[in-house]
Amino acid sequence: MNNNPNDWLFEITPKNKFFSLNFKEVWQYRDLLFLFVKRDVITVYKQTVLGPLWYLIQPLFTSITFTIIFNNVAGINTGSIPPFLFNLAGITVWNYFTACLNGTSDTFKANASIFGKVYFPRIITPLSVVISNLIKLGIQLVIFIVFYIFYYFTGSTLTLNSSLFLFPLLIVIMGVLGLGLGMLISSMVTKYRDFSYLVAFGIQLLMYLSAVMYPMELVKAKLPNYGWIVEYNPLAYIIESTRYMLLEVGEISVLGLSYTLTITVVIFFLGLLIFNKTEKSFIDTV
Repeated sequence: MNNNPNDWLFEITPKNKFFSLNFKEVWQYRDLLFLFVKRDVITVYKQTVLGPLWYLIQPLFTSITFTIIFNNVAGINTGSIPPFLFNLAGITVWNYFTACLNGTSDTFKANASIFGKVYFPRIITPLSVVISNLIKLGIQLVIFIVFYIFYYFTGSTLTLNSSLFLFPLLIVIMGVLGLGLGMLISSMVTKYRDFSYLVAFGIQLLMYLSAVMYPMELVKAKLPNYGWIVEYNPLAYIIESTRYMLLEVGEISVLGLSYTLTITVVIFFLGLLIFNKTEKSFIDTV
């Protein structure tokens, strides 16, 4: 057998760069990416009682809870928009972000057994989470459309905004932001195990600072001294823009979305840099 390295189809060597996103290599492993996506969609609820119905139950019950607590009890006004539909629009997009963040923040720990046995581009694992969650998002958007049609024919004043064609861009930004933060957290979890326990608490806290269940204008009006906390949260602009596109309530801030896009790009590249650095030695600490 000729052992000349030039005869091999592929040569696996350590990455010499901290930052590396080899699209060609990811494309070569696209079949594996598809298998991971299929695994994430099918096996998650395979041994559950209700199965994929959880995709529908969670946003519906959350929207009902928010409507009772924040709109009926706390008295948050949503104008001519039905409070349930107002909450469902924000929760649907927010769920996509949290699913991406939760799924990618445990990448190294959850896949240590696979990473230690076979080589493939590690970025495929968190990337598959982001893609598979698009399917869940699509199902939940169908539910939103059903209730939108119901409220429309029952007399509610509902209007789709002409900027609706930009909605996919908001989803991409949300997914990339969740991916970047998830890679950052996953890299930290390899050394600090207790950091993972803070993720769930942090996401709950972040939800209240992301204008999911209230308009951004309400914070500016009632809490002018603390409104900057929400204004500096890039997720709030995505939620607010989503409701404007789907329900024509609130507004789209071009400056706010530009700020969100900038933060998203910075976090993604920072997360990728640390992710690539961690994958070289994580197996010794996990």
